[in-house]
Order: sequence, then structure tokens, then C-alpha cells
Amino acid sequence: MKDHSQSGSENLRTGPPFSRNLLILDDDRPFLTRLGKAMETRGYHVTLAACVAEGLQAIKTGKPDFAIIDVRLTDGNGLDVIAELKRQHPETRALVLTGYGNIASAVAAIKRGAFDYLAKPADADEIEAALIGSMLARAPLPETLMSADRVRWEHIQRIFELCGRNVSETARRLNMHRRTLQRILAKRAPK
Repeated sequence: MKDHSQSGSENLRTGPPFSRNLLILDDDRPFLTRLGKAMETRGYHVTLAACVAEGLQAIKTGKPDFAIIDVRLTDGNGLDVIAELKRQHPETRALVLTGYGNIASAVAAIKRGAFDYLAKPADADEIEAALIGSMLARAPLPETLMSADRVRWEHIQRIFELCGRNVSETARRLNMHRRTLQRILAKRAPK
């Protein structure tokens, strides 16, 4: 596990006025390193972890204000790390980042304590917007909740947009047959 700290004060002065300790847990080491450096340039004090054991150790020895956690890791499930993070540091804002985007894992992540869920590929700007947005803009709860069909439809639309409206790529990422996806996209949004 590496601990990276922002040494220059330039980014800290221009960043938002709150603590910026960030834990990033991902077993894709090149991605982990790139994201860590990108978040450091944005003024975060970054701790990197590449497996569940390192993530749990980082939670035990430090107090992250934010966490970016991958779901599927070589030695276990990132959702277990989120559960432990919420147990030890309930105020930490945990963002789930995964290449295996589906509704079931998104719901499981939220139930375990994550505040948001992003599918890979997500860049540092999208990730920071999700992290900061969670603090600055808490939307009021709607009077009526969306149906499960609507949540699924919204997720599919989000992935479709992230894939540049490419049906084949979206179907691949959702692990869905292309024709099934085309039928879903052709329908109106459920209520």
C-alpha cells in the first residue's frame, strides 16, 4: 500500500474548503496509479490500496473523508470494504467504481453504505464531480420513488450515453444481448 500526499499548496488553496483524505481501492494497478496521481493534482491526500486486505488496513490506520472502491477485487469483494468503512467511519463518502455495472451490484453498494455508483471507464473529472457533488448538492428525496423498472431503464440510459450511444458497446458492458438492448431503448421510459 502506498500513501501519496499533496506537497504543493497550490491545489489545496483552489480546492473546496474541506478535508480531502481519499482512499482508492482498485486491483487494476495502472488505473489505480493514474487515478491516484490525478486526484493528487486536484488537492486530495491519496492512499492507494490494491486488494481487500490493504483497503481494510487503510481504514483501520487512517480516516478517509472519501473512498473510491472497486467491487470485484482479486482477493474479495469491495462491498465488504464499504461495509467496514461505514462501520468505522460512517461519515466517509464511499463511491463504488466498477467495470461490471449492473443494477444488482448498484443496489448492493448503496445498501452497504455507498452514496453513488459509477461504471468504468470513468475519468477523474467524473469521479471528482460525484465526490464533491455528494457534499454540495444533496437533492431532496422525491415524494414518489421510482419503480425498479424505471431504475433499470435509467441505468441502461446512463451506460448508453457513457458509451457514446453505441448499442454494441453498451450491450457488451451490460452483458446483454444486442437485440434485447435495442428493444429496451426503443420503448418509452417506465413510470
